[in-house]
Amino acid sequence: MRLYSAKIPKLAHEIVTAIVRDGDIEAPAPKEVELDVEAVLNQYLRDEQDVTDRAKTLLAQRGLPQSEFGRIKKLVADERKLKIGEDGIDYILDQLVEMLMHSANVEEVFAEDYVLRRKMREPLRREAAEEQELQAEVRAQLKHVQEGTSMWEVEYRRMMDDLKRRKGL
Repeated sequence: MRLYSAKIPKLAHEIVTAIVRDGDIEAPAPKEVELDVEAVLNQYLRDEQDVTDRAKTLLAQRGLPQSEFGRIKKLVADERKLKIGEDGIDYILDQLVEMLMHSANVEEVFAEDYVLRRKMREPLRREAAEEQELQAEVRAQLKHVQEGTSMWEVEYRRMMDDLKRRKGL
């Protein structure tokens, strides 16, 4: 799952609203809980960036082709016990539930873990779906370039950055 720092406050608000509204947690200051959720999401973002940077470094050091990037990134993530891609949502949910149990801003947690996870999953799934739509749009524009080549990487990054800029990400 790919998160964007610009969307983290909105995402945190949606998550906290979903669990406070139904009385799943008791929090006298929901805004503080939102900041806790933002901290978890920002940490995941930093960890994912570290994994990406390390994978790029390993690729360059070993002289591997760009087509090996996904495999190397997965290996680095596994080494750091970080879940990425499809498993990223479950990893983030585990971190959020753990944070709720230990946060000084949450007085009481009334719901079971699986209930909390279900309610917090929906905003994360919507975010992941938006990311997939962006990727599909960029890939559709890059049909003329062979995937896995250095040219594809450069064009993909350029087009993705342009699309994000146009959509305010």
